[in-house]
Amino acid sequence: MFLLVVKPMPPRLRQRQAGSPFWRLPPLGLLLLIILLSAGSSASAGLGKRQPAPCGPPALNGLVTCGGYGVGSDRSPRLGHNLDRSFTPASILKIVTALAALEILGPDFRFATRFTVNTQGDLFIQGFGDPLLDSEEVLVIVKSLQALGLSQVHDLILDDSAFRLSAMGAGNDGTLNPYDAANGALAVNFNTINVQVMADGRVISAEPQTPTLPLMAEAGRHLAPGMQRINISQAKDRVPRYTGQLFQALLAKNGIQVQGAIRTGTTPAGLAPLLVHRAREPLVEMVRAMLRYSSNYIANQLFLTVGASRYDYPADWPKARRAVQNFYKTRLPKVAPFLHLEEGSGLSRKNTVTPAAMLAVLEAFRPFADLLPEKNTQRIKTGTMEGVYSLAGYLTSENGLESFVIILNQRKNSREAVLERLKRGL
Repeated sequence: MFLLVVKPMPPRLRQRQAGSPFWRLPPLGLLLLIILLSAGSSASAGLGKRQPAPCGPPALNGLVTCGGYGVGSDRSPRLGHNLDRSFTPASILKIVTALAALEILGPDFRFATRFTVNTQGDLFIQGFGDPLLDSEEVLVIVKSLQALGLSQVHDLILDDSAFRLSAMGAGNDGTLNPYDAANGALAVNFNTINVQVMADGRVISAEPQTPTLPLMAEAGRHLAPGMQRINISQAKDRVPRYTGQLFQALLAKNGIQVQGAIRTGTTPAGLAPLLVHRAREPLVEMVRAMLRYSSNYIANQLFLTVGASRYDYPADWPKARRAVQNFYKTRLPKVAPFLHLEEGSGLSRKNTVTPAAMLAVLEAFRPFADLLPEKNTQRIKTGTMEGVYSLAGYLTSENGLESFVIILNQRKNSREAVLERLKRGL
């Protein structure tokens, strides 16, 4: 369980919470999860009608100059301020995404990646958005293919047609930073590479599980000496090249030579797969890591997959928004109009929620409360962007866990002071 084992987190798995400092994940060999980020589309669809509200009156002797908070249920909050005003939530929005994913896909859902061989000996790799497809997992897959009798490959054909993402999403600045890595149906190592740039200009892999690949020299050509993790998805052609080169290298290392080209293509209909590989962790554990480490990459992989599960593949941002919108219209109809999602991670400043709506989501999320990070016996998710500071989760009280939310859209980050006041009942 992610909350029971604490280990140092390797640089390969670094991610920024929306606008926050970097966080790290435990080693994949022990706990298996990621940190990365990417965002959704800036199209106008969302949950209900978005009606930006003024800040409203200040509260708590100026600790809250633009924001709101609440403690208790949305129906009868024990404490509250600006409960019905809309604010930008940052990463506490991941709780909204998590509830939809857990109830639509199911806690035991596992992502699939399909491997199919045609009569020419071409190996098709068909991705469906597994966020944990890293070097260790690719090696597991290669061993499985070897055990199934695969001894050589003609062309290696990468099929990412399950996601149709025409543009970078809202909140994604398109930088080399790992937190700006794009989502996709077939991506390895979260669309990032970890390289060591030597003093003489050579570029090698900075992690033992990933061989040095041709793309590394290209991507690291202008980097300063030292260890660097960068996003390779700025240039779209690099994504399939990176995936293909990693599979090719690990196949060769295990005696399976790729004799032809690495290229993109679509898996032929009607061919039975040689292997359907299931993600090593069920959805519930992905959600645990997503919330604990604020993984924007996982959040939006889940967001997109929810859309495809409801409206079929290929996954895209409009389907994801519509699926989550309709889920909340049924699940929490009274507050659904006050939940507006542009994407699923909280990166977009166009995402808006009211404190009352977040309390309702938290009440519905109560069976999954243990998935939230634990802090001094409390279960708390943070959200941080420039000018946005939020907390949401459950406080320990005499009656058990009590839902709470704090959303500040102001220059001063006073959320911890507000939380202390809420704990004392103001």
